[in-house]
Amino acid sequence: MIIARTLAELAAARATLGATGFAPTMGALHEGHIALIGAAKAAGLAPVASIFVNPTQFGPNEDFARYPRDEAGDLAKLKEAGCALVWLPSVESMYPADAATSIQVAGPSRLWEGAERPGHFNGVATVVAKLFGQMQPEAAFFGEKDWQQVQVVRRMVEDLCLPVRIVPVPTVREADGLAKSSRNRYLSTLERATAPQLYAVMRDAARRIEAGDGVETTLAAARETLTGHGMVPDYLALVQAESLEPITALQSPARLIAAARLGPVRLLDNLPVG
Repeated sequence: MIIARTLAELAAARATLGATGFAPTMGALHEGHIALIGAAKAAGLAPVASIFVNPTQFGPNEDFARYPRDEAGDLAKLKEAGCALVWLPSVESMYPADAATSIQVAGPSRLWEGAERPGHFNGVATVVAKLFGQMQPEAAFFGEKDWQQVQVVRRMVEDLCLPVRIVPVPTVREADGLAKSSRNRYLSTLERATAPQLYAVMRDAARRIEAGDGVETTLAAARETLTGHGMVPDYLALVQAESLEPITALQSPARLIAAARLGPVRLLDNLPVG
């Protein structure tokens, strides 16, 4: 496995590889990230990854400084998974002092995480576009746990005519249903025992909607249930899967999306409906 820390090292390493499948990450890797490497290999592409905690997608009161970092552990996991190349850029190489360009997104970024975290998706789109330019992948693999992010990146690629195929990879879950996330490590023992209720409540709501129950009443009841478990829902909504616009009657394709606060962690999850 090649490790590149400068743009010159990256260019030299990239020249030794053919068509690649790229997994952009912020490190603190878990099985969900490793699944992206597996998906690239299954597609017949040389698996490559990046590790970069991107400052421009964090708000002023968010957890950039304490975001978990474990470079040695991450590299060991990627090597074991068969990753061919890992790009470890510095902040200075990603955002030179004289940089004059960034990306502003709308469309699927407008609501939900976009409303809760102003500027977040501008930072995501900008860094992903830079990484695509540096890595020049055939395809890029993103976990479906961050469903809205996948749609934002997909729309950016389409709008800017970038020659990258976006491949969503199903969410990897713990045995009790909790979506794997780097931030789960911040949950206390009691909070960790409570956290799977988000997915359980969402599955129940999805079944009710599919059975013909009213969307608004079903979601209102689900939010009350989450509150009863000690969570603070930021949103729980049925949306059109690609635009992320809210819908009040089941149509295809639809997605149930949620974010709920539990202790120090915002839990995100989603699942298809119908």
